[in-house]
Amino acid sequence: MAKHIVLPDMQIRPGVPLEHIDWIAQYIVDKKPDVLVIIGDWADMPSLSSYDVGTKSFEGRKYRDDILAANDALQRLMAPIEQELERIDRRHLKTWKLRKIVTLGNHEYRIERAVETDRKLEGLISTKDLFFEQFGFEVYPFLQPVVVDGVVYCHYFCSGVMGRPITTAKALLTKLHQSCFAGHQQDRDIAYGKKADGTRITGIICGACYLHDENYLNPQTNNVWRGLYQLNEVDHGQLDEMPLSLRYLRERYERRSRQGLGRLLPGTRPSGESGENQS
Repeated sequence: MAKHIVLPDMQIRPGVPLEHIDWIAQYIVDKKPDVLVIIGDWADMPSLSSYDVGTKSFEGRKYRDDILAANDALQRLMAPIEQELERIDRRHLKTWKLRKIVTLGNHEYRIERAVETDRKLEGLISTKDLFFEQFGFEVYPFLQPVVVDGVVYCHYFCSGVMGRPITTAKALLTKLHQSCFAGHQQDRDIAYGKKADGTRITGIICGACYLHDENYLNPQTNNVWRGLYQLNEVDHGQLDEMPLSLRYLRERYERRSRQGLGRLLPGTRPSGESGENQS
């Protein structure tokens, strides 16, 4: 039976707080999962947004800055993990085989969409500018599902020929008949079901793993659960899910990350922002 850790949407862009990445990295090192899944929208890519072009908030956005922010955050996540893997190898300890997967989201897809609408950009910008492959991730294109130990991961799953997102966990199970995990939607939703042979299936939608608030949301809609999921005893789609809020991770790792990871990764400054309630 396998252990998966799933990171929902991070929406990383220049200027947002990132100290939660230190807490997440240390949790991954402590728990040593078999699989790490980034569900997409790791990068926010506001410079390529088509929704607020021409507005005051759009001024000053640069593609290079968006890419640097996303890659710096990825390095911040992976540095403690790679150090631990090197330590294990150096001391000939029990092997930790970590499979790393990213299912690209609609925000990373902004890069491909920009090339499609302006062919002059072909060869100049690409999703390969994001350093997932350099850190050993299997990279799955936007909306391409990947099945791992019977659980299907994708940034979101489509319903009907128009490709609109399935928006409830219950609908995931009703339409797809498999255990599924999707991001994309702020907050979280979970549903349970069974196949005809009694196999348990679980549908999870969770799309917020960041400390900042989104400008396009109001105080009510910004008040969503934020965190990640650990899936335990994953076997042929059956699993026991364990939510981990950013508030819980903060309480467990904030001092440790200041003392340890803060020295490892210069420039780490706690922002004073809080996560959400632990379930």
